[in-house]
Amino acid sequence: MKTKSVRRDLTSKKPKRWLAAAAVAVAILFASKLVNHAIAAGEPNFCKETALAAFAACQESAQSGYKLAIGKCINISDPAARKECEKQASADLADALGTCQDGLESRQTACEKLGPARYDPVTDPGNFISKIHNPYFPLVPGTTFIYNDNFGGTLTRDEFAVTHNTRVIDGVTCVEVHDSVFTDGELTEDTLDWFAQDKEGNVWYFGENTAELEDGLIATISGSFMAGVNGDKPGIVMKAHPAVGDFYRQEFSLGNAEDYAETLSVNASVTVPYGSFDHCLRSRETTPLEPDVVEDKFYAPGIGNVLELDEITGERTELVSIVTE
Repeated sequence: MKTKSVRRDLTSKKPKRWLAAAAVAVAILFASKLVNHAIAAGEPNFCKETALAAFAACQESAQSGYKLAIGKCINISDPAARKECEKQASADLADALGTCQDGLESRQTACEKLGPARYDPVTDPGNFISKIHNPYFPLVPGTTFIYNDNFGGTLTRDEFAVTHNTRVIDGVTCVEVHDSVFTDGELTEDTLDWFAQDKEGNVWYFGENTAELEDGLIATISGSFMAGVNGDKPGIVMKAHPAVGDFYRQEFSLGNAEDYAETLSVNASVTVPYGSFDHCLRSRETTPLEPDVVEDKFYAPGIGNVLELDEITGERTELVSIVTE
């Protein structure tokens, strides 16, 4: 489940090339020592060990990206353009390192709420039902939720279509949702999401096949994952009985898809083009992969998601209509 991206301000982050590389090396060594220390000490905090391992991987990825960028700069003949390329590579490295550090802090903060246990949810296929009727997240096949977002002069339209298709993932039969995002009329994101509800009423998220497009061509499939494949695991997108203070994972694909949700209220009031609603659930979604993004989602009983609010920019994605077959 994707969140909106916020790009960092890089104007003040232009370290010298050797300083940037040295910073990466020191950070990687520091992270490795932290991981080894936690394991050697026998500390039973698997959540924080996971956070440190992800931090080390992030640092190595930043270093790899920096080296590739410098390799491309080397092949620029014009000295001025080559120097500018190297400056940009250093700025991008600083940005990546900052994101790694912020991501570590985000994961460690989450661990304080999640606890020290391993994340290894049990999803017995026999504990799931064929329909999704959680009042805050009902998914009736043949229903399409249409959202509009007019921010900064750009019109974004999101069509969240509950299909009649199902897919068996890790033994569980999931409802397939086709989520299409159009920016000024052009398809820019195309995703298949898979959800299933257990007998208690919790709605689980089992993965997504997502693609971001530019000029009609796939630019990235980052964020795609499937529970049971490559160590990826499902999370809960909506609890059966939400309570203020609930904090949980919505997905777990380490370094790729890691959304958290926290219940802020179960009595919020919301007005969007589709209507006005009371007794709404307000959920705050964050991810260590984009630490600068804070998004609140509002769910109306019997309807589902009616509003997404970016708490940093004020951007609103509002429900405008529901179409049924």
